[in-house]
Amino acid sequence: MPDRACPVPDTGSGMTKLFFKRGGKKTAMEGLKRFSRWVVFTLAFVFAFPGFQALAEEKQVTMEEVVVTATRDREEVRKVAANVSVITAKEIEASGATTVVEVLDKLESIDFRSYSGNAAQAMIDMRGFGGDSPFGKTLIMLDGRRLNRPDMASINWLQIPLSNIERIEVVRGSSAILYGDSAVGGTINIITKRGVGKPKVSAAITAGSYGLHDERVGVTGSVDKISYALTGGNQKTSGYRDRSKFSSQSAGLDFGYDASDALNLGLGLSFAKTDYDMPGSLTKSQVERDRRQAANPDDDSSEKYYNLNLRADSILGAFGRFSFNFLYGKKDLTSDMASWSVYSRNNLDTYGLTPRYILEKDILGRKNKLTLGLDYYYETLDQDRYSNREKTTKTAIVNLIRESLGYYVRDEFNIMKELILGMGYRTERAEIKGKDVTAATSTTVFDDKKIHKGEAWEAGLTWLIGKKSKVFAKYATVYRYPFLDEQAVYSGWGADEFLFSLEKEKGRTYEAGTQFYPLDDLAVGLTLFRTDMEDEIVYNNATFKNENLDETRHQGAEFSLTYKVEKWFKVYGNYTYHDAEFRKGTNTGKKVPLVPQDKVNAGLEIFLPYAFTLRPEMRYVSDCFQGGDNSNTAEKVRSYTFYNLFLHYRPVWGGFKPSAFFGVENLTDEKHELISYNGYYPYPGITLKGGVSLTF
Repeated sequence: MPDRACPVPDTGSGMTKLFFKRGGKKTAMEGLKRFSRWVVFTLAFVFAFPGFQALAEEKQVTMEEVVVTATRDREEVRKVAANVSVITAKEIEASGATTVVEVLDKLESIDFRSYSGNAAQAMIDMRGFGGDSPFGKTLIMLDGRRLNRPDMASINWLQIPLSNIERIEVVRGSSAILYGDSAVGGTINIITKRGVGKPKVSAAITAGSYGLHDERVGVTGSVDKISYALTGGNQKTSGYRDRSKFSSQSAGLDFGYDASDALNLGLGLSFAKTDYDMPGSLTKSQVERDRRQAANPDDDSSEKYYNLNLRADSILGAFGRFSFNFLYGKKDLTSDMASWSVYSRNNLDTYGLTPRYILEKDILGRKNKLTLGLDYYYETLDQDRYSNREKTTKTAIVNLIRESLGYYVRDEFNIMKELILGMGYRTERAEIKGKDVTAATSTTVFDDKKIHKGEAWEAGLTWLIGKKSKVFAKYATVYRYPFLDEQAVYSGWGADEFLFSLEKEKGRTYEAGTQFYPLDDLAVGLTLFRTDMEDEIVYNNATFKNENLDETRHQGAEFSLTYKVEKWFKVYGNYTYHDAEFRKGTNTGKKVPLVPQDKVNAGLEIFLPYAFTLRPEMRYVSDCFQGGDNSNTAEKVRSYTFYNLFLHYRPVWGGFKPSAFFGVENLTDEKHELISYNGYYPYPGITLKGGVSLTF
């Protein structure tokens, strides 16, 4: 859906004085040359560190329940001062999901909404930030590389084939000291498969209502010192509404090479192509007459994504460990918005360099882990805007750059064997630069830049109880830089302008919680949190600009429960309470739009004879104020309850592991619509889905 401040996908750019001077494409080339020197220097360090192979004392230790996202290193889940979820490839396969969105939407404190009706444009909201761009407060990564776009648009969730995913790590709450911008409400890291052992082949086919068909295939394994993983996927659907079809083709490739006991090298590649229609918003009377009709006769988009991750991990023995990642991402986007008379081609390139050093060494007989790191990102966004779909008449040329350089330090010290103190600090500098030229007259509309300086602190305590349980508390500061199309208005909707006065958002977060195991097979989680944000960026309908107007408070509770009786059943569920309100400005005391107060997910797996499993599920979401209704005076988005029912068959035939499932989503065919300032967006009705898979 077109945003009020930016109705079509745009492009942007910004850069810092440390590496670049002003000057268009020539400057960009000079910048990339300097960037390449960083890469060469870092690789030289990895390979040439004096005697690092001889100093290696031991290989990396594999722990059972670990995450890498929370500390940017291997860490046992229960040692992390945060509410953490890990979703494995096995759990993804068993869920019957066809997209990452369907997998994540069942977790506590996560909410998705889509104005187009497809997962490609779904916006994620963690911890109740609401509003028109909640995705700016959640950091999404692929193998540690940020996928967040620098402009005001969600990531394309279909660029990541499910067959390529080894696990998904979800860390709720701030991770600003480790990742900087956008890591406010939470961080999600999608980790791809890497081969181990003998070749393993998997294939799956899923079909369902509204023309859905989804095919996946993959092969993983290792030979001597080389590991490999190759996966691919194809998905198409006609969509629930008219003109809501989409198709996605994707592939992933990962190579690993164990050069020695002390050095591991890797290369990850992925590609995705997505085409989709945008049906647009309906009026209330149109929904009542025919909720599946389209409002836009000719709005669509085509997107291509390319990702590269070059990694090196070295063990330096008593000198610690060093890791290095060189990251590249490319996005080619074509958007034809006939309903807005805006047609554009957008090219976004992201270069990243993220070295880090880790030293684990006892202090006064207590365990201590020190992490030092640097994150450098150089992002360019170029847009050509046209007056027609054929793109024969160019109306504007926009060039934007964002360059950021951040340093961080984090230390984790065992005050006692069961009590861990974690503290960290980050400082970062980002520069956004934009140039907008009218094509017909070569007139410069704006050519300006803005420097932002970010700073974050964190302190947390984790108390380990027994073999599995923990209690934790954490305080942290956070920040978010403006999107490129918040800092620079260039979409063709209203007057183009560079908003030099717009500042970054910043805030403070507090949280405390526990993950408690009263029984070995009973897990109970409870987390209380509060985030106070300052200088929140909102669109002002009176001035037609983005402004730092409102301060907000986002607080709530997350509760989860899982209980399993072996060979009989497993019950699971979670409840989220969100309270988000404006704290200053004309809407003081009003609720933030699009933040439901209550959300419940619950399910039961019943283990039947002959390898069958029956899984009923329920999802309840309470009402909330519609998008754009900061004054809380308009019609509310209604509450809804969806019921799902799945039947799985998972036998084991020798070395073969076939499985099959059939499911019904929204079993009662409940009618629900997302409401925003510009109309109604119907959700799908009853949906059938079934599939088969085979692993050998």
